[in-house]
Amino acid sequence: MFFKTAAFFLVFLLLQPCLAQTRHSKNSAFMSYKGLVMAGYQGWFNSPDDGAKRGWNHYVASGRFEPGNCKIDMWPDVSEYSKVYPTAFTKADGSPTHLFSSYDVSTVQLHFKWMKDYGVDGVFMQRFFASINSDKDLAHTDKVLSAALQASQKNRRAISVMYDLSGMEGDEGIEVIIKDWKHLVDDLKLTSKGVSQTYLYHNQRPLIAIWGVGFKDRNYTLKAIDKLLDFLKNNATYGGCSVLLGVPAFWRDLKDDAVADSDLHDLIRKADIVQPWFVGRYNEQSYARFNARIIDDLYWCKLNHVDYVPVVYPGFSWHNMYPRSPFNQIPRNRGQFYWKQIAGSINAGAQMLYIAMFDEIDEGTAIFKISKDPPIGKSVFITFEQDIPGDYYLFLTGYAGEILKGSKTLSLNVPLKP
Repeated sequence: MFFKTAAFFLVFLLLQPCLAQTRHSKNSAFMSYKGLVMAGYQGWFNSPDDGAKRGWNHYVASGRFEPGNCKIDMWPDVSEYSKVYPTAFTKADGSPTHLFSSYDVSTVQLHFKWMKDYGVDGVFMQRFFASINSDKDLAHTDKVLSAALQASQKNRRAISVMYDLSGMEGDEGIEVIIKDWKHLVDDLKLTSKGVSQTYLYHNQRPLIAIWGVGFKDRNYTLKAIDKLLDFLKNNATYGGCSVLLGVPAFWRDLKDDAVADSDLHDLIRKADIVQPWFVGRYNEQSYARFNARIIDDLYWCKLNHVDYVPVVYPGFSWHNMYPRSPFNQIPRNRGQFYWKQIAGSINAGAQMLYIAMFDEIDEGTAIFKISKDPPIGKSVFITFEQDIPGDYYLFLTGYAGEILKGSKTLSLNVPLKP
């Protein structure tokens, strides 16, 4: 009996390295964020008839979706979608209007086709805490991610997961994030498909983004984030990852939108990439002082051996969501505002860009195709200038990617679409 028991434990000990082996492949088609322009992808729009049972999700906050009651400030151009849904809104000539659902696989496929067509390198798929903490919302979020994984393979676009901690109340929510990451690795095989996979790596490891770290209005602690960071980096099976931390604009100063706690700097030093949130922090006139901030941020990161990615956004408006706020609050100005940020970031030394956002029509930051003929009535929608095509910001984003890769020369003048 002794020998049988000893033999069992010997075999058990020998198997431990195998049992603890990482679930991630060593290689990917995209081994570094450097040289890439990546956008955020919300994928949260629904129609009552799409099968997700979420109503007009993100098109309206509550009540009937109709003129005077919506939460989007831009109307997408749906002429290329294979599946759309009728709305109660009408155009100036009285014709009906339609919208897409992110729940439809064909929608995600079209968006990734556009990324390829215009040279957008890929997207960070947003996984909001609330959406992974609800069975119904998780089903939607998983379907969109699964469709995106397939579309990224077909179109050879990079893809990564970004956990947005908005809505997380208390440190115990970290366990929900950890559980979800295990689910993605085990069930969706997110990072285990070898060199042919399109999941984005950085520093030779799968890249995960954690957004919402160090903001002073949050109800979770830096200690909890440190626990999550330790798991993602050091867990023998699910860790071994690179981590991007999405932090406040004034993270380096530890003031204004950031917590006054130097532990935030210690956390950032443990990460691989830091990404300050700039949306709404400046307009075209006040951008110069933030460009100076990017230069100082990059210097800090160089001293502390952390990579840095600035956030760039084309404009901002959430008037239909919050009627007291100004309409077209931060104008795009024929792409001048967007290009000023792109040129400023690259001139400052940035080697990668994060675009907010690919499909964010709620806050008017979307870069995908926007209608030049939106509905009229009680709700007002942003349209680009008469001579600016609806796909202009996709073109500019791809152009920025070519500059990062060295195939085009940076100019301070906004490029004109051929």
